[in-house]
Amino acid sequence: MKNYLLHDEWKIIEDGFHPENNRISESIFSLGNGRMGGRGNFEEKYSGPSLQGNYVAGVYYPDKTRVGWWKNGYPEYFAKVLNAANWMGIGVKVDGEELDLDQMLIQHFRRELNMKEGTLYRTFTASFKNGKKVKVTSLRFLSIVNPEIGAIRFTVQPLNFEGKITLTPFVDFDVMNEDSNYDEKFWVGEYLENIGNEGYLTAHTKKTRFLVCSGMKYHVQLDGKDHAVRIENESREKYIESSFTIASKQNQEITLFKYGVNTSSEYYTKSKLAFESKELLNNAFEVGFDHLLKDHVAAWAEKWETSDIQIESDVAAQQGIRFNIFQLNQTYTGEDERLNIGPKGFTGEKYGGTTYWDTEAYCLPFFMATAPQEVAQNLLIYRYKHLDQAIENASKLGFKNGAALYPMVTINGEECHNEWEITFEEVHRNGAIAYAIYNYIRYTGDQHYLAPRGFEVLLAISRFWSQRVNWSELKQQYVMLGVTGPNEYENNVNNNWHTNNMAVWTLRYTLETIAYLKENHPNIYQEACKRHAFDESAETKRWKHIIDHMYFPWDESRQIYLQQDGFLDKELIPAREIDPAQRPISQHWSWDRILRSPYIKQADVLQSLFWFEDQYNSDFIARHFDFYEPLTVHESSLSPCIHTIIAAKIGRPEKAYEMYLRTARLDLDNYNNDTDDGLHITSMGGTWMAFVIGLGGLRVLNNQLHLNPILPKGWSGYAFKINFRKAHLKIRVLPGKVEISNLSDPEIHLSVHGKLLTLQGHSVQTIQE
Repeated sequence: MKNYLLHDEWKIIEDGFHPENNRISESIFSLGNGRMGGRGNFEEKYSGPSLQGNYVAGVYYPDKTRVGWWKNGYPEYFAKVLNAANWMGIGVKVDGEELDLDQMLIQHFRRELNMKEGTLYRTFTASFKNGKKVKVTSLRFLSIVNPEIGAIRFTVQPLNFEGKITLTPFVDFDVMNEDSNYDEKFWVGEYLENIGNEGYLTAHTKKTRFLVCSGMKYHVQLDGKDHAVRIENESREKYIESSFTIASKQNQEITLFKYGVNTSSEYYTKSKLAFESKELLNNAFEVGFDHLLKDHVAAWAEKWETSDIQIESDVAAQQGIRFNIFQLNQTYTGEDERLNIGPKGFTGEKYGGTTYWDTEAYCLPFFMATAPQEVAQNLLIYRYKHLDQAIENASKLGFKNGAALYPMVTINGEECHNEWEITFEEVHRNGAIAYAIYNYIRYTGDQHYLAPRGFEVLLAISRFWSQRVNWSELKQQYVMLGVTGPNEYENNVNNNWHTNNMAVWTLRYTLETIAYLKENHPNIYQEACKRHAFDESAETKRWKHIIDHMYFPWDESRQIYLQQDGFLDKELIPAREIDPAQRPISQHWSWDRILRSPYIKQADVLQSLFWFEDQYNSDFIARHFDFYEPLTVHESSLSPCIHTIIAAKIGRPEKAYEMYLRTARLDLDNYNNDTDDGLHITSMGGTWMAFVIGLGGLRVLNNQLHLNPILPKGWSGYAFKINFRKAHLKIRVLPGKVEISNLSDPEIHLSVHGKLLTLQGHSVQTIQE
């Protein structure tokens, strides 16, 4: 764990430079606005450890899959999230010597991520080897009002000398990915313009030919007043810069206001991309830094109004949850159904593609409860529009009749993950996508989504499960062979309980959907049946037989479901007995040793018990928790959140708090020693679930909201806000009581600690425990 960041309710603060942690800081101080984003890199040169990263949503490169032995069904490519143009760069020279913090004596350094306002602030004082001391201050933001625009206010001040200060704002498209094969570069320059204080670069990606235009425009102030400068421009392929030099006096402030634009052919006609970029950038330039910032801060205030969580008496926990909420909100805005939520968001290039099952399992609940309904619906539409590719993906593996296997990793619906044991065995992801449809409808009440989009996806997934199982003559039951469950520290197992359970549940839910459509939307249902050649009688007969005859591994002596066949053949040594120097085991053990161990990467059996907890009593769930949690090493970022929820459910508040703090501060404290590659954005959705569903006890049962909150020891109270259907609520939990405020017009019926109440619009009720 790293503990170099200061605790603060609304800010992430690094006070004093920690070069050994700089890549971690670059991840943590990342900014985004749903359309573009970038790591917290310095504007000026830094020759120390750094991962340069700027990203444009939806743009990728189909890198050729590299495997030692090709197998039928392997994807043709691995979709790389591309490092795009560095539009933020500002070179600084003092009397001809370049400013580089890796080569200087630093007297003071501080950077702050202001989560309330969505800005990144940095200031430092440093000396060159010749003793000349400068102070630099910068403020940067990516507008969530104008999502193609970013702005920087960058000030240089000579503290103990007079001299020539040269500033060189630039845009650099000659970039590469850290994970590129053979140091390959993925951008081809097309258009270049660099005149006066304004310049643009347009480049396209190889193969996919996405077109992106990045540009800059700037103006200068001297001691707060506009100042004309003599500009010298230089251009080369995929690079433009614009330099000016000021003979500065001691303590004089030179401020550069730099505006950047990033547009792509996903949103603008290719032939007009440069023109549109100029229009956007010039409009931003005319509006000016202060007004852009004001609008940006106001928009963030609106986001916090519906999504903030307040914790009293625990600053570390407060900072952690707001950091998670902030990153979720700046990664996905839900305005474009073609976009989704990548595991690293705009904070790093690791993991190809942009969509895993993480979205449906961990992120959807946050957006359902804190954003307009269409935002969550767009996450479902994203999958619906990829249905044909999912059917094609399954057909490559030998599945027929419209069966669909959604990709493990994708950016456009095609599978682009090339580890066999993950890509084609971790099929439980199909179940997560089906569950997301159910979860969305249960929460929003939007049954119309089933007619026909939800049904068509459920039908294709049910067809997959129907073909993926096979009949065991020995067991006289259906079995599921050669799969990998959520616990990726077990591969190619038979009868993973979670996977078998998701198959049966999906078939059952699809049958319920058919009954609903036949009664409420018969014409739409008949049209869908005809379109997908669905023989209801024959296909559902097999589904029902599978439901009634599925095999589930069971340990009679412990009265628990087994993670998979043969799990009890392992040496069941608790994870606490692993030498701490060997943790995380993924970075110290061979894969062979991990596979033979009993250790669990993340919730597996417990994942199903969370989703379907209403089918089991608390004692049953507790038995499974007590067996599996001690064997869990929590080396997936998605692990602590589910354990928080279950621990709270079964009355283990101390364990719930321990797991909650771990998920909330996973990246801030670098628990798994991997934050330097980027943040764990999708697990941040899990953190929100850990708080609201776990500690807050939020459930939806029979179309009604239920709350059973617990108050962790040491907290004097907490509050969170949610949208539920047409109501907007604030729930405040205090010692011995719960205060519910209806901040909207409609009345709402809900249950708090088992007590039913009706809350009128714009009213408050207090419930004593």
